[in-house]
Amino acid sequence: MKMSSQEFLDWESKSITLLAMSGAGKTTLANKLPKDKWFHYSVDYRIGTKYLGEPILDNIKRQAMDVPFLKKLLLSDSIYIHNNITVDNLAPVSSFLGKLGNPDQEGLSLKEFKRRQALHYHAEISALNDVPEFIHKAEDIYGYKHFLNDAGGSVCELDRPDVLETLAKHTLIIYIKIPSSLEDTIISRASKAPKPLYYREEFLDEKLANYLSIYNINNSDLISPDEFVTWVFPELFKARVPRYQAIADQYGYTLDANDVASVSDEDEFIQLIADVIAK
Repeated sequence: MKMSSQEFLDWESKSITLLAMSGAGKTTLANKLPKDKWFHYSVDYRIGTKYLGEPILDNIKRQAMDVPFLKKLLLSDSIYIHNNITVDNLAPVSSFLGKLGNPDQEGLSLKEFKRRQALHYHAEISALNDVPEFIHKAEDIYGYKHFLNDAGGSVCELDRPDVLETLAKHTLIIYIKIPSSLEDTIISRASKAPKPLYYREEFLDEKLANYLSIYNINNSDLISPDEFVTWVFPELFKARVPRYQAIADQYGYTLDANDVASVSDEDEFIQLIADVIAK
């Protein structure tokens, strides 16, 4: 969605999609907006609760069945397992995605890893396509004036122009760009706590082949899961930046993460976007 600065300011019920790498400040920004006026739609939350809910539970139950005590209770319906996913706690989604590598280190085989990646891919597309419906529901049912869509970190990996066009039709797309001065900080932070991530299959195949060659490993089952995630994250970061920028150039606008971090309230956020549009 493209508009003039004044049109944005006059937009009575604003709907904004935020695109950014993890660590760019999307969650911090969302927490600065009035919670009684802004509906916070988290694509990752929607993925976990709607589209991957059953596979996530199946994965947990599979682990529980390896414990004889829990197995007996599950088979006799004496206990049940459910997710407790929240916008601020998406650990069940991450644990389902998992990490590629040595099964003795809780890694996944390449086949299983790709299966879960594919499930996440389709779940993310569905969750993004739900945005127009939730814009309507947020105002019609819950009475929220404005809508904030946290599109998640991997939206630039989908290669689905139709999804982006849907977002652009119903929301103003804002890319929060991490300046070069902060890149090392983001990469260092990620290396200290390696997290499961979604990768385009083409990217994964290329980087996995590079990793196996560099470290003279002949089987992905021998990879240390955390070491591979740590090694590949800077490559992923570098690959995603131009993809985000291309989306912003075609469909929306770009904000500097430092400027976003300096925002203290809703008025400053709105004015920051208006100023960027005016440029």
